[in-house]
Amino acid sequence: MSSYSIGEAKTQLSRLIREAESGEEVVVRRDNQPVARIVAVKPEAPTVKREPGSMRGHIWMADDWDEWPDDIAEALGMRG
Repeated sequence: MSSYSIGEAKTQLSRLIREAESGEEVVVRRDNQPVARIVAVKPEAPTVKREPGSMRGHIWMADDWDEWPDDIAEALGMRG
């Protein structure tokens, strides 16, 4: 664990973040009192790679899914 004053932390923030990313716990202190801790943020869950077509056969769409009802098409000026 490394410890830095607020002034040191302000001027060396990039280095402190690199330390935290490498697993080091970084403590920031005001005078000699610890007031904050810088730690790396870890992903909560591993990203799962999506597989195209994996829902094939599970989703159904009607043949007329993209057709507007007459009254709505007329109100939108799609039919005159």
